[in-house]
Amino acid sequence: MNFRSKQFLEAHIASILEFYTDKIVDSNGGYHQNYLDDGTLFDTDKKQLVSSCRMIFNYVKAESLFGAAPHKNIWQQGLAYLRNVHWQNERQGYSWTLDKTGVTDETNQCYGLAFVLLAFSTALKGGDESARADVYHSYELLEKHFWLADVGLYADEISGDWQTMSDYRGQNSNMHVCEAMLLAFEATQDTLFLDRAYLLAKKIAVEQAAKTDGLIWEHFKPDLSIDWHYNKHDPKNLYRPWGYQTGHQTEWTKLLLMLHKHRPEAWILTRAKELFDRAVSTAWDETHGGLFYGYDTQGKICDDDKYFWVQAESFAAAALLAHATGEEQYWQWYDKIWAYSWQHFIDHQHGAWYRILNADNSHQSEIKSAAGAKCDYHTIGACTIVLETVFN
Repeated sequence: MNFRSKQFLEAHIASILEFYTDKIVDSNGGYHQNYLDDGTLFDTDKKQLVSSCRMIFNYVKAESLFGAAPHKNIWQQGLAYLRNVHWQNERQGYSWTLDKTGVTDETNQCYGLAFVLLAFSTALKGGDESARADVYHSYELLEKHFWLADVGLYADEISGDWQTMSDYRGQNSNMHVCEAMLLAFEATQDTLFLDRAYLLAKKIAVEQAAKTDGLIWEHFKPDLSIDWHYNKHDPKNLYRPWGYQTGHQTEWTKLLLMLHKHRPEAWILTRAKELFDRAVSTAWDETHGGLFYGYDTQGKICDDDKYFWVQAESFAAAALLAHATGEEQYWQWYDKIWAYSWQHFIDHQHGAWYRILNADNSHQSEIKSAAGAKCDYHTIGACTIVLETVFN
């Protein structure tokens, strides 16, 4: 199998989409977000903001690769639901979760708003000029409510009435805002967005990482001192796990290289290489293959599960590093991660990727995708960034 092939990547994206396309559209609005391995739907009325936005991204990318039919109808349906249902005009915010009864959680999440900005930016770049106003509106919401100018990061969580801000500070939401700002810049060419992405990258990947042995730690206190104990009792927390997250080291590698394309400063490439090299050397499973989820401050694996998104972000980072540096070792990592994923993570019978495996690569669950947890955004995104950067 030639993983270093435009034809392979396009065919693989098409195979992932095939799993979703004939059943993704909910006749009541938005998308179905919960799927078993064989494609059976469950919890058909439950929807989450991030999955709604990520599925828009998936189908804008699908149209750019394979043409409008049926992809444009699908992503336009998602935009309408984002604007008319997730958006709550009275309180001027986006609902976090919904079901058939209406809004089930209206907490304002920076993580969610980051993906709102990403979805509208992707739509604008994909040719929908109506999304331009939404891009700037999303930025303004982030700026008004979440931006903490005194520390140079975004807050994470604010109550539904916008009155109470959590003391928690974290890198994950800021990482995804950085990603969204990069896509907003590429859609608008407005350096407002690039400047903010640059600032966030330097804050997390340089300043905060300097406090934690050069690696990306997840959790901070309000003054941005390191919170070493946050969720130590809950290392498998879906959004805020304890420990160094392998996939976030390599995801920052990817984002730094996306930034480097627009601002080719030496420190960016240096940091990208350091984060990737240390992550894969620490977290690669020499026995069963694949990258473990998390490791502790001594480099000992603290969560030996294998997550689909960690493998996907890591092969994308490897390809972008290979392209930026010309070093063959990164293509070798790309091939190695792909070969493992092809054997263990991709469902060759029903399509798409499994979400999570045990350390020995056995399956944990029959759930392939779930609201807020997976919709193959990471896998499609990883393939498309390699296509756009290396094979464009």
